[in-house]
Amino acid sequence: MLLIECPWCGPHAETEFSYGGEAGIVRPANPDALSDAEWADYLFYRSNPRGAHRELWNHARGCRRWFVVERDTVTNRIAGSFRLDAAGSGPDAVAGKQAGQDD
Repeated sequence: MLLIECPWCGPHAETEFSYGGEAGIVRPANPDALSDAEWADYLFYRSNPRGAHRELWNHARGCRRWFVVERDTVTNRIAGSFRLDAAGSGPDAVAGKQAGQDD
């Protein structure tokens, strides 16, 4: 089991959290102008790297806030967690979760 550190509530078991996918996926500015292939690329295709990766997580059974976790996909080692508005999360991570963000 992973021990994930919520930037607001501290460390908790992974069962309290919901995985939100890869951080940094930017919603297209004009989705109506996209072809079906471009829309499918936005919706379904992710990098799925082996190694260090930034992910969005929600503390569903706690403060219900979204944040970024840097996790190694091979070892599951968590290097850190950051608020979406923190300097450590970077602008790419902030853009990844626009709707429903609760800071």
